[in-house]
Amino acid sequence: MIKTYKIPLITILSVLFVDQFIKIYIKLNFPLGEVTKIADWCIIHFTENPGMAFGFEFGGEIGKLTLSIFRILACIAGILYIRYLIKTKENAGFVFSVSLILAGAMGNILDSAFYGLIFDKGTTFNPEFNEYLPYDGIAQFSGKGYAKSMYGCVVDMFYFPIVDGRFPSWFPIWGGEDFQFFRPIFNFADAAISGGVIIIIIFQKKFSRKQQIHNEEEVIINKEETPLP
Repeated sequence: MIKTYKIPLITILSVLFVDQFIKIYIKLNFPLGEVTKIADWCIIHFTENPGMAFGFEFGGEIGKLTLSIFRILACIAGILYIRYLIKTKENAGFVFSVSLILAGAMGNILDSAFYGLIFDKGTTFNPEFNEYLPYDGIAQFSGKGYAKSMYGCVVDMFYFPIVDGRFPSWFPIWGGEDFQFFRPIFNFADAAISGGVIIIIIFQKKFSRKQQIHNEEEVIINKEETPLP
């Protein structure tokens, strides 16, 4: 069984390991909002996202819970879909792509489910009052946490402002305004999701062709096995 599910197991476990290692390292070593410039186009910017992927937010606390439940249901559906793909002997590249998407979704679910329980928001010492002030500084493991399960924030850190420019004055709507590509701050799980989607789009015809050949082979086998009247 393990051999049959080798591709999704290795993909999901690898993505989860790398994703969680990066996030926990950032949480325990960077104060919230810290910006570390590696190059003009490559920046580590520690942010916590209460909502959707790439820093987008969604509907406050109710939206956060709804999104968390949706992610869990989507992951369950993804697991069942991968099982179906393997049973139908789908293209290995397609199975890998779907596994990347599933792993990314699972990585962000772990943040929402557990980070609010095991981390505080970080403290900093105020010498004037000889006390630690909450919600600043570097986070620590804590038995108290900062939020209930499914209300934790997703850790984002990668910021790639590769191109800075200005729309020409004749450009519709945004004419004369500054633009930046790529603006959203994201994490490794988000990159896995995007990578899976991009691979599917690029190799869609190849994946579809493999499925078409498989379906044709099944039809031939069924005809050969059907007894003559």
